[in-house]
Amino acid sequence: MGRCFNHKFVLNFCNLLFLLCGMLLIVAGCYLYTDNKRILLSRLLAAPSEQLNSLPQPLLYYISLGLAIAGFVAVLASMLGFWASCLHTYCFLSVYFLCVVVLLLAESVICLAITLWPHCLGISLDEGQMVKALQRNYGVPGQEQFTNAMDLAQTRFGCCGMRSSLDYDTSLWRLQSYGQRNWPVPLSCCVLANAPQPLAFLDPKPANESQCQSLERPVYERERYTEACLEHLDAWYREQYGIFLVASLVLALVEFSVLLGIILTCTGIASRRARLDNRSQTAGGFSQKARRRGTAKSRQALVDNIYESEVQLRGNAQGGGMCLGAASRHVSSEDFKELYVQPRDLYKQRHNTTFKPIASDYQTPTRSYLV
Repeated sequence: MGRCFNHKFVLNFCNLLFLLCGMLLIVAGCYLYTDNKRILLSRLLAAPSEQLNSLPQPLLYYISLGLAIAGFVAVLASMLGFWASCLHTYCFLSVYFLCVVVLLLAESVICLAITLWPHCLGISLDEGQMVKALQRNYGVPGQEQFTNAMDLAQTRFGCCGMRSSLDYDTSLWRLQSYGQRNWPVPLSCCVLANAPQPLAFLDPKPANESQCQSLERPVYERERYTEACLEHLDAWYREQYGIFLVASLVLALVEFSVLLGIILTCTGIASRRARLDNRSQTAGGFSQKARRRGTAKSRQALVDNIYESEVQLRGNAQGGGMCLGAASRHVSSEDFKELYVQPRDLYKQRHNTTFKPIASDYQTPTRSYLV
């Protein structure tokens, strides 16, 4: 009973951790869903991929929904685990085990894909592809999300262009005059006067617009950002990936502990059933032995009664009836002699032969009758 209690305690504790992880995933998904700037920056990560760039929402938008759904599934699985722990049967424990294994495999596949093959998911920070994406999409009608994401990156990281501000010289934004003709760079590349405002990237106000848009480096050097944005984007991507990887490892450890708790519970059920079977077999053996002893005693008592040399009988009543008040007397085997001798005499007279009684007819341990 103590071992069974310990196994159930371990399983319930692991289920509680799994439930907390599921709730944290739901909270993380909801928080990421409301973090508009983080989601908007993820548009730049998927820019080199035509499939991901054609999606109506940035990449982290779908990841936030996936986190919330995964957390909800984890909560349901943990509730199933509590139910299986209460029922304590192989069936529900097996279903719970399969659910946890499926979640663990899905999580492992996603982590391996992001770690080893990010290009398979369309995530690429190749310098040449990022520059081409900037020149092809920035400021172009229909690519407002990419334009806003680039402006956000430039105002947040204090950078301009993927490699430098010269990336805009051959971009569609400047060649097709989507911006002003005399602007070599967007206003988000300038040092802004309203930089502390949360939405400054949507309405940038340079501190000195004329010097920022100057073509001479000594003039714009103090009023324009000169660092490359690609390095900052790579560092930001690694930060997000590190957070995701740590959360995945914690969840994987919890899931492994749940699997271990399920295995321990199953072994506890098997050992408990084995002990019950042994007890039932032992009790059955004892009952059979007791039954045999009782049968032997009854047989011995029957034999003792059959071979008793003297029995106590009630006297026959005088005057043609049985009288309960007559005095009883002890009779021996001599009293039964006439019951055996008379039939033998009749048999001898009719058949002129001797009569040899067998042991089943009459036999006493003290005397025998021979004719």
